[in-house]
Amino acid sequence: VLLVLYVGYVGLGAGVLQALERPAEVQAAQQLLQQHWELLANHTCLRGPDLQRLIEGIIQAYKSGITLQGNTTSLGRWDFSGSFFFSISAITTIGYGNLSPSTVPGRIFCILFALFGIPLNLILLNEIGQLMLLGVQHCAHRLEEVFCWQKKVSFLIKTCALVTGLLLFLLLPPLLFSDKEGWSYEEGFYYSFITLSTIGFGDYVIGMNSDRTYPAWYKNVISLWILFGMAWLALVIKFCISFLE
Repeated sequence: VLLVLYVGYVGLGAGVLQALERPAEVQAAQQLLQQHWELLANHTCLRGPDLQRLIEGIIQAYKSGITLQGNTTSLGRWDFSGSFFFSISAITTIGYGNLSPSTVPGRIFCILFALFGIPLNLILLNEIGQLMLLGVQHCAHRLEEVFCWQKKVSFLIKTCALVTGLLLFLLLPPLLFSDKEGWSYEEGFYYSFITLSTIGFGDYVIGMNSDRTYPAWYKNVISLWILFGMAWLALVIKFCISFLE
């Protein structure tokens, strides 16, 4: 029964997403094809295979973190801050997919790094989550002693912890992303949840816009936000699991 429910839920999600996203995909494909033929028609010196190789080269360069800026190229995704953020996304299993090692030694190191880093990350998140839970329970216990309202105080403290977590990890960060990345609030909120839940689609990633200048503390603060936010969201998901079970 649980397996049927699971497959049915995934099938429902697939149907809704197909209905919502398929028309936009078809329209984007048609526009791309139209722009391709218009470019070839307006510039007869271009050849189809040559243009295709250029497009493939641009796509591959973008995946490696290189973008064209006039007659120069933009580097910087593999500087220390970018590499640090990649390391965080690797061991937290977010895996945005917008950046990956391109050399054989880099890929081998990434495997070994993740092999030991993922368990270390899980241990750290569990400890952070336990400290958060103990803090909530300690506050509830102290208030129960003062007011003698056990059920009401426990519910109130849990509600406050939930609201505080929502503010710190989901509702307020989009304001920072709007300022630093130029995203809308909805885009920032979407990025926050997709990141903290470790889904990590990679359609939105911080610090990747070559047209913007980011402060040195930006990616470090976001890395801490990811760690504590994942621990908080893990507690919320654990509560949801208990509720469903």
